[in-house]
Amino acid sequence: MNTTLEQIASPKVESLIADYHTCIDQNEQAKIISILAELGDDLAIDLLVDVVGVEVANHCQGNVRRVAARGLEKMVISTTDSEKRQKAIDKLSWALLNAEDWALRYAAAVSLGAIATVEINTILYQAMTQESDRVVKERIQMILK
Repeated sequence: MNTTLEQIASPKVESLIADYHTCIDQNEQAKIISILAELGDDLAIDLLVDVVGVEVANHCQGNVRRVAARGLEKMVISTTDSEKRQKAIDKLSWALLNAEDWALRYAAAVSLGAIATVEINTILYQAMTQESDRVVKERIQMILK
């Protein structure tokens, strides 16, 4: 029997996604998100997009969101699914332009900068005009140079 990597990885990805949903430890959730991003399976993109958009109950949950934002970079670069790619870029753009958490905006900027398209440069320039946090603004400037 010839087993492909996709046949091996997909059930593990599905299991990790289920584990994320049942896990209450936010450090563990962040680890699961990180592993899913490393695996790069399109099945996990929707979860990472959802995690970036959740309301923050506390600082630890904010960390899970930041890990997801950084993970989306890897997933966008590796996916061939244009719809999922655009959904992830849209969520990162939303996070950069609308999130209250400066660290999430920073993570979104770094991820968008690595993806680097004309559309993203437009979003980064827009973020420059409205960003109030000095650290995030400096990072965006570095990306745009």
